[in-house]
Amino acid sequence: MKTKKVPMRSCIITKEKCAKQDLIRIVRTPDGQVIVDLTGKQNGKGAYLKKDISVFEKAKKSKALDRVLDIIVPEEIYDKLYKLLD
Repeated sequence: MKTKKVPMRSCIITKEKCAKQDLIRIVRTPDGQVIVDLTGKQNGKGAYLKKDISVFEKAKKSKALDRVLDIIVPEEIYDKLYKLLD
């Protein structure tokens, strides 16, 4: 019997390959909104972050999400990320 393939994605901060379920996806939708995608299936340009407070802080400080998504990420997105870990 074949085993199921586990989708792997890279964190934009740590560059570490992790299983898709261990990461959080942030998406810039085609109409220019930035959202936290918990399903992993939203349409748009996505970036993955490891589920770790220090990774979120580095992303906020270095503005990595702004660069990857080519849009200014609002503060509410970072607030949502912190709440997801609590």
